[in-house]
Amino acid sequence: MGDVNSGESKAGLKRKRCEAWGDSPNPHDRKREDKWPVGLKNVGNTCWFSAVIQSLFQLPEFRRLVLNYKVPENPQENCRSQTELRNLAFMQELRCLFALMVASERKYVDPSRAVELLKAAFRSSEAQQDVSEFTHKLLDWLEDAFQLAASTKNLHKKSQNPMVELFYGTFLAEGIHDGKMFSNIETFGQYPLQVNGFNDLHECLEGAMVVGEIETLYSDQSVRSGQENWFTKLPPVLTFELSRFEFNQSLGRPEKIHKKLEFPCIIYMDRYLHKNKELTRSRREEVKKLKEQSTILQQRLERYMNYGSGPNRFPLADMLQYVLEFASTKPSSVPPTEDPTIAQPPKPHPDANVTSPMYISLSGLTTAELPETASPTSMSQLQRATLHKPFTQTKPPMEMPAHPAPRHITVEELSFLESCLQRWRAEVELDIVDLKNRIAQIKHSIEQIYTDRLMCQVPYQLHAVLVHEGQASAGHYWAYIYDHTKNIWLKYNDVSVSMSSWEELQRDSYGGSRNASAYCLMYINDNLPELIAEDTDVETGQILRSIHALPPELVEYVCKDNRHFMQELEEWNDEQARKIPQKELVPLVQVQEPAHNAPEEQTLSSQQSTCSASAKHAVMVKDQTAQAIEKAANSYENVGAEAALKEPEKVQETKEAKEKLEPEQEHELESGAVSEQEQKFESIGTQISEVDIPTVGKVQVRHDADGYNEEEMLSPAMQGIILAIAKSRQVYDREGAEAGLIKAFHEEYSRLFDLAKDQPTPQSDPRLQHVLVYFFQNKASKRVIERTLLEQFADKNLSYDERSISIMKVAQTKLKLIGPSDMDMQEYKEWHEDYSLFRKVSVYLLTGLECFQNGKCRESLTYLVHAHHSNMKLLKNGKNWGVDESLIAYYRRKCLLELNSHAAHLFESGNESDVAEGLNIMNDLVIPCMHLIVTNEHSKEDLAAVELMRNHWCSYLGEDMDSHLQEKLTEFLPRLLDCSVEVRILREPPKIRPNSPHDLCNRFAAVMESIHSTSPVSVK
Repeated sequence: MGDVNSGESKAGLKRKRCEAWGDSPNPHDRKREDKWPVGLKNVGNTCWFSAVIQSLFQLPEFRRLVLNYKVPENPQENCRSQTELRNLAFMQELRCLFALMVASERKYVDPSRAVELLKAAFRSSEAQQDVSEFTHKLLDWLEDAFQLAASTKNLHKKSQNPMVELFYGTFLAEGIHDGKMFSNIETFGQYPLQVNGFNDLHECLEGAMVVGEIETLYSDQSVRSGQENWFTKLPPVLTFELSRFEFNQSLGRPEKIHKKLEFPCIIYMDRYLHKNKELTRSRREEVKKLKEQSTILQQRLERYMNYGSGPNRFPLADMLQYVLEFASTKPSSVPPTEDPTIAQPPKPHPDANVTSPMYISLSGLTTAELPETASPTSMSQLQRATLHKPFTQTKPPMEMPAHPAPRHITVEELSFLESCLQRWRAEVELDIVDLKNRIAQIKHSIEQIYTDRLMCQVPYQLHAVLVHEGQASAGHYWAYIYDHTKNIWLKYNDVSVSMSSWEELQRDSYGGSRNASAYCLMYINDNLPELIAEDTDVETGQILRSIHALPPELVEYVCKDNRHFMQELEEWNDEQARKIPQKELVPLVQVQEPAHNAPEEQTLSSQQSTCSASAKHAVMVKDQTAQAIEKAANSYENVGAEAALKEPEKVQETKEAKEKLEPEQEHELESGAVSEQEQKFESIGTQISEVDIPTVGKVQVRHDADGYNEEEMLSPAMQGIILAIAKSRQVYDREGAEAGLIKAFHEEYSRLFDLAKDQPTPQSDPRLQHVLVYFFQNKASKRVIERTLLEQFADKNLSYDERSISIMKVAQTKLKLIGPSDMDMQEYKEWHEDYSLFRKVSVYLLTGLECFQNGKCRESLTYLVHAHHSNMKLLKNGKNWGVDESLIAYYRRKCLLELNSHAAHLFESGNESDVAEGLNIMNDLVIPCMHLIVTNEHSKEDLAAVELMRNHWCSYLGEDMDSHLQEKLTEFLPRLLDCSVEVRILREPPKIRPNSPHDLCNRFAAVMESIHSTSPVSVK
């Protein structure tokens, strides 16, 4: 480790960390759930602190030592220096921090006070500290604090210091130096291991234990130097520091070693103990001999697999097979005397106007492919011999062999050669199998040589793995820690604590394939169960959990902090409660405001009776198409309700037939209809207005005290209601308004139920057409569906004729009769909120895809990220609750890669304004999205894209660039490489009005067609 640190000091570089990120304004996002482990907030270049502290805190024995530490009385008198005072103050802050991590109600806590004390000990508060460097200093401070406490009790022996007992061990270094024997006992805390040149942890330890020629240490031979290290005392907590950074002398800076290094969950340390020295030496001799045998066998196998004396070599078995195939190939059918020779092709007949297709051009052949001698006659014969006329010949003539073949070989020769080659090839293959088997046996023997009972007495279990991601000059730390109670791996990444697995740990820790790799391994003695034993009550023996495990002086400290947090939650809830009525009232008034000023009591009564659900639904459906409704309404007037629900082509035919009427006749019909309608409206004292519907014309509607919303009238949802009322006309005329409502209700219910059975296609999604299609597909309760449909029949916009008005009023009366005991309004509200969110996701997705198709990746990414975030909430309930997540993820990746490439291009230009713009793109758009992907998702494609983008920027570290650019890159890379999941507030996309007249169905079809045809989106 010393070489690495000195190298880094020479370079004047320290691995940088990302800046601290802000808390979410909503305290509920920061509330601890189900006593899940507490995270640590990153307060600025402190991921190293979080990783180490969590690894130690999750070790119950260490946690007990810190929490139960007795602060010496009169510290000002007992402390002999400011250093001791600082160490004592740090111990106090660490106790408070541990107490919060035990019993806080917060999801994560702030370690600022403890960190501030540590920062003064390092060169710069902005430098990211090396994990091993910080751990050394932390243990030193804790050791001094415990020593100070012990000194007040006249316990002067350092061996009784609990920090020393827990983390420090000793080893014996013995060997020969300049022909002289030496033997020294040395103390270690973190044992350094080199990574380069080794494949697994045992190989690293063997390399660290033996330096030089091992046989010279205990034989009669003598050499200048050689050394062996033997552990004389292993600490209960054994920490290996993996040296993954080395100084590059030519470049003048440190570089990270990304080599793969495997390590086990359980490692047996018996072979490295001094008490087993003789046994281990004999085993090492056996291993050495076995490896020598394996090397000889590998060399023999190599001769078989790479046979030959020239520069190009091939497997011997394959070469014998090739010779056999050559000998077995049939000889050429062309006699030697008729071998083709070089000559000019025959001239065509002088009367011929075109070149005859009977002649085959040989211009494409090189001279190397033709014989050395040739004549015009033989060339002509060759041309004619190779001609094949597919329409006049039943089968082609005999051709030259596809592969080289012997000219002459007798049956006896071939038989003899085949028997020899086949026998030799079988012998070679047998030798190769035998060599591979013997090599495998030797490898197995080496693996098993330390697995007997004598060498499996001292097991150490892997407790924590500290991971570094990034390069030597920039990166991020997190920790994988084993939960010994639940027997699972957890990932501690600053504020985030998430469930993990051994497979994920291997992927992130072994190295070799990513920028992430293990930097520190913490093992604990598996023969000491007290290390991981939870606190128990002295009298009852029951396990103490949460705040009950704390000393009395820390209980009040934690309770006070929890009270403050609970107060923050209450204040937030009160503030939101004050905001909610205002938010709901504004759209409610906008939708239900009468066309003519109505009394205030009437408006409030209308709001209360509908419980605002119909108003919300009206807002949701306002952005649907207008043309489809009016066409259907016209179709009903022309050919009836049944035909209006059929294919649009049939309706169009009826419309064309109507257009064939004489203009005078058509005018008379329209005038008569209008006059009759005017007379009816005037008879009841109602004002008549004309509504101009685009592409359809003017339609007569009436306005009453309830008001009239033209845009609502044009929605597809109202189209179905209008047609259902039209189909109930006969029942209405015969039995009255209530029977008409029942009939219309049944018709519309059946139509939507059938529509919900349709499967989405690449160009259409039935759920966008109507809220009840969404409810049917997601198994909403019958009461929710029926009330939603009833509210549509009670919509005030149905006041366009007497029949619709009567049915509307009956529906409104039935709504008022539904009491709290008949309907769970909370459930009803949640269903409509989900559909509203579904429509929002659809709008964001379509807008994002439209932006992408038109080359606006920045805008597209913003929409797609928010679409994905909201969509994930829906998909937790079921597949049909949201949209296809793979579609969003695919185009989000494309936007990310495009923006990353563009930002890198701007950075490479070196222009100050371009560099600033490129980094702004990364900081404002790309990096927040990357962090969300790494934190919340496990898609291989997404993770590969993130890794690709990071590698692109990390590749600049090895290039020569302007010092100003180098400084910018050094400041930027920590944010790029940091996977911490502090809450990131992404920029909201531009607001899309809920009542915009966009037709979602048409937009959906246009965008999906555009995606498949890769043409720009164009929606009218």
